[in-house]
This record gives sequence, C-alpha cells and structure tokens, in this order.
Amino acid sequence: MLTIRSTRPAQKTRLLVSSIVRTVEERSKFRMNNRTLYAILGIPLTPVSHTEKLVSALGGFVAILGISIISYWVVGSHTAAIIVASMGASAVLLFAVPHGQLSQPWPVFGGHIISAIIGVACADLLANEVLAASLAVGVAIGVMYYLRCVHPPGGATALSAVIGGEAINELGYQFVITPVLINVLIILSIGVLFNALFHWRRYPSFLHEKTKVNDKAQVSGIAHEDFVYALSQIDSFIDINEHDLLRIYDFVTKKLQNSSLTPESLVVGGCYSNGKYGKDWSVRQIVDESEQKNTVDGLIIYKVVAGNGRRSSGYSTKSDFLSWAKHKVMRDEENWKRIDDSTQLLP
Repeated sequence: MLTIRSTRPAQKTRLLVSSIVRTVEERSKFRMNNRTLYAILGIPLTPVSHTEKLVSALGGFVAILGISIISYWVVGSHTAAIIVASMGASAVLLFAVPHGQLSQPWPVFGGHIISAIIGVACADLLANEVLAASLAVGVAIGVMYYLRCVHPPGGATALSAVIGGEAINELGYQFVITPVLINVLIILSIGVLFNALFHWRRYPSFLHEKTKVNDKAQVSGIAHEDFVYALSQIDSFIDINEHDLLRIYDFVTKKLQNSSLTPESLVVGGCYSNGKYGKDWSVRQIVDESEQKNTVDGLIIYKVVAGNGRRSSGYSTKSDFLSWAKHKVMRDEENWKRIDDSTQLLP
C-alpha cells in the first residue's frame, strides 16, 4: 500500500486526491464525448491562433472590397455590379488557407476561367436550364481535375453562367472577361500583396517553400519517391503537398531533439505524455506526491486523463515515471500540445 508523507492529516489528503480524481474524470469524459461528436460531424481540431483567424477575416474583407472598387473603376457601374458570387468562396481559400493546393494561382485562375467558358457553352447549347446547370458543374469538375486546377469556387462560377439571370446571359462569352477574368486578377493580386504583410504567410506557396527545411527525410530514408507513392495510394485529391509534409516532419524532429524531463520538472497538476502513437498513446496527470519532491525515489500518484487507460489511476516512483514520460503537455482547446520547462507552448 502506498503511504504518502504529508504535513496534512491523512484523511484530508485522501479527500483531496479523491476530489481531484473525480474532477479530472468528469472533465476527461466530457472532452471525450465532445471529441467523438466532433469526429462524427467532421469538425476540425487543428489548432489555429486567434491572430491567424483575424488576419484571414481581414484578408477576405480587403479582397471583396478591392474587387468592388476596382471593377467599378475599370468597367463602370453596370458591369461591375455583376460580381461573381464565387469570388467570396475564393476569398475564403486565398486568405484562410493561403498555402493550400486549392488556393494557388493556377487553380484560382484556371478553375474560374475554364468553368466560366464551360458554363456559358452549356447555357448556349441547352435550353433546359436545370440540365444545363447540372452539366456545367459536372463537366467543370472533370476538366479542372484533368487540367490540375481544381478550385471549388469554379463550380459556382460555372453555375452562375447558367442561372445568373438575364444580365449574365446577355453577356455571353463576355462574361468570361468581365467580370470573371477581372475579378480573378484582382483577387490574385490582393492575395499576393496582403499575405506578404505577415511573415508566416506567403502567396503563392512557392514563396513559402523557399524557407529552409532540414533534410531529415533523407537521413531516415524517406525520399521524394516515397512521398509521391504515399500520396498516390490515397487516390483522392488532398489539399497538401510534399513540401508541407517535409515541414511537418521537420517540426516533429526538432521537438524530439528538445525532449528532456527531470525530477524537478514533475509537478503536481502537470500532465505528461508517453509520446507514442495510436492506441498506445497516453497522458497522465500528477495529482499528489511525497515529501521527496526532487529525488528519483520520491513517490507520486497519477491519473490517466487521455489515451490508453483513460480514467484509471496509479502510483510509481519518479524514476519509473520519468522512464515512461517523454514530454510535458497541456490542453489547448481540444488538442494536447507539448510545452517546454517554462510552460510555454512550443512554436
């Protein structure tokens, strides 16, 4: 039986530990239920800073404002009033996901222009508007795939060419130039200039890829061909490229080099991960400790708060706990993140 020396009465110690365990258990159950619901609904748990969210929103505002003002100045109020609604969707991609494959210049340019041509052609060839609209979107998707310019708002552009109303139908193929081409050139220009203001953003992503990435992949035997093969096995469009994968790999390897826990770094209330993957991953929270706080022989009580063995509890020496733990972690919204000895989130 574990005996914890403490200046507090034994009964108070047991009550405190029991209370902490119940609180942790209730919070863990609530979070797990939320995580399951998020997975069912497809709600992403990828952490994004408030600064990034605000910058994305500002970028969308500037883009549509710029399209409106410049279009009025270039082509006059009558034609400028026909701003393609799909530009709003493009603004989301260019300013919320500036490094994504769907947001790059060729997908934006080719996706809109090609879809506009297809939409106008379908409207001219087919009298039935429903059939023309359906065919325009379907053909646009197929052509964008083959021409490597998949851009979801392009489907909306093709649809607008068919069901956009009398004003758009009267334009015919002029719709491809004004307003579509003008809108595309404006939003691409704003995308380049606006994203250049923030050091963590670059548009197009080619400029971001110029940043140095450690060649860890070659050291561990992962080559270019390995990435290409892995992506091809999924056999579906993925909004991530080889460089993104290399950057993720580089960040991970850098963090592994900085992992170092000591008896002094184990504190009551702290959470620690074993650094494993899948079903073997686990997070333990220390809920109490003996008087021997900074020695490897000191005893601690812990509660498993996430992963394998969740809601169970146990005790061990600090030496055994250190052999299990790989790094300290903290809860950030719905995700667990590593932190260093100063309890600051690693970049």
